[in-house]
Amino acid sequence: MASQTINFFQWTGGVLRTAPALPSVVKGLWNLVTLKPDQIGSLGLRYAELAARQPDAPALIFEGRTWTYAQFNAWANQIAHSLEAAGIRQGDSVGVLMENRAELMACVLGIVKLGAIATLLNNQQRGEPLAHSLRITKPRVVIFGEECVEAFDSIVPALRAELCPQWWFEGASAGPAGTDSLRRRTLKAETSNPPQTAQIKLRQPCFHIFTSGTTGMPKASVMTHYRWHRCMAGLGQLGMRLKSDDVLYCPLPMYHNNALTVSWSSVIGAGACMALGRKFSATRFWDEIRANKATAFCYIGELCRYLLNQPAKATDQQHGVRTIIGNGLRPDIWETFQTRFNIPHIAEFYTASECNLAFVNAFNFKGTAGYCPLPYAIVAFDVENETPIRQADGTMRKVGKGECGLLLTEITDKAPLDGYTDSKATEAKVFRHVFKKGDAWFNTGDLIRDMGFGHIGFVDRVGDTFRWKGENVATTEVEAALGTIDGIEEAVVYGVEVPGADGRAGMAAIRWDDSKGHIDGAALAAALHKALPKYAVPLFIRVREEHEVTATFKHRKVELKREGFDVDKVEDDLYALGENGYELMQRAHPVARRA
Repeated sequence: MASQTINFFQWTGGVLRTAPALPSVVKGLWNLVTLKPDQIGSLGLRYAELAARQPDAPALIFEGRTWTYAQFNAWANQIAHSLEAAGIRQGDSVGVLMENRAELMACVLGIVKLGAIATLLNNQQRGEPLAHSLRITKPRVVIFGEECVEAFDSIVPALRAELCPQWWFEGASAGPAGTDSLRRRTLKAETSNPPQTAQIKLRQPCFHIFTSGTTGMPKASVMTHYRWHRCMAGLGQLGMRLKSDDVLYCPLPMYHNNALTVSWSSVIGAGACMALGRKFSATRFWDEIRANKATAFCYIGELCRYLLNQPAKATDQQHGVRTIIGNGLRPDIWETFQTRFNIPHIAEFYTASECNLAFVNAFNFKGTAGYCPLPYAIVAFDVENETPIRQADGTMRKVGKGECGLLLTEITDKAPLDGYTDSKATEAKVFRHVFKKGDAWFNTGDLIRDMGFGHIGFVDRVGDTFRWKGENVATTEVEAALGTIDGIEEAVVYGVEVPGADGRAGMAAIRWDDSKGHIDGAALAAALHKALPKYAVPLFIRVREEHEVTATFKHRKVELKREGFDVDKVEDDLYALGENGYELMQRAHPVARRA
């Protein structure tokens, strides 16, 4: 799959397969072409129009309760009027700190109806990371749920008051001292649409979405109504193609764009219904799909792997799901996942919270991160120095079909860069004078394969790919090879420094299924040598009980790289590749081993 390209016949077949969904595809393309940042339009206005057009249609399902479009719109309006009475105006930031639940969705909709910015705070953050998120977004009100009182208490009162003057509590019980009650404020508030909703322009910001913070403190990316509408058109109408009677199940946290923007915009673009899950559970996932009568769901790649790792059941295909949308579904499990659970259409996409373009697998090819009709480039990249290669005249060179390089997206009036709240951080992501003097391109930081016909395949993050023995090693391809070996439940690959050697050697942290017995180092090495070039076979293996991941299932590699293969610092079992395969490394000072 990693070397896959798309030829003319495959492209033609994909287009023909899409023919039955042509009305939705044309609608999505039309909206992408005609949308302009200075138009009047917003998420709130779109929702108000749907509430007027289909008031009794189901809009949201959460833990057995259903709200219609009219009911949910009225609830959001009450929150909007309450915030306006508290002094919230267009452009103000309002923090939302909750787990997934209906109240979170109503708060977000109410905030953006005023032209304010809903700042989606990570409900896993405590102390300084949470304070940092507040410091860089400057909310005038923070609405927090009863399930997040611990997060509220993790910031001392004096600093809390300095970071935000108003804290509103959402819950059935009395809130902590010094807080106001959201329910009390909204109890008698008006249910009519705020007049500000009809005046908002698409270029105005609607959300603050934070990066995962896998390499440091998170940054806050800015999402505009324009990008939200383009996502609705491109990923929703063009890619996923929901219908008004569809139900999309979303178990991902709403402070992540896959949930808030991709999933919700796909639902609203079709006037469909969202079934919101409080948290993802691999064991309960398909039961919740059936309970909500879902016909679609959103995913992160690791979510699919977790589902595959569950024991096979006779009910695996007893569901009504016909389409799913997400990113990060690895080629090594794509076909297995699609076949086992019988999912007709996988709308894999590629974008990032701060990126100005998106790709989507509209034509249902396997193993591709999708197609984009807007200007982008894949340029030659020096992995060792982690920089694009400039030619003698200073310009960059595009790679050929089937080759890998750094993905850049052109910054234009049709595809503006919203960036981060920090302008310096935004500028650091921009390359200028790439192909001609004065042009500007966003640096995605991702290595991509040109698959042809406007399609791309994800290869690796810059910094994850490493150079060893004069060759570039993509961690995703090594992880894919490890994932095919019986007994390895999960693998994370990264490069580590070896004294006296150039580049970085490959190392893999794996979760091993103990029911398979002890690791056979010779057999493991033989399997990897068969699947990978010699230079890509990891020199070291680390066996862990669990991998540390972010709330959106991204692996944290920084600590793993720093700890390396020092047996006197790492308590996990470590194996080194020798003549007879992988052999357990001995410690100078023995520690307790895993059972």
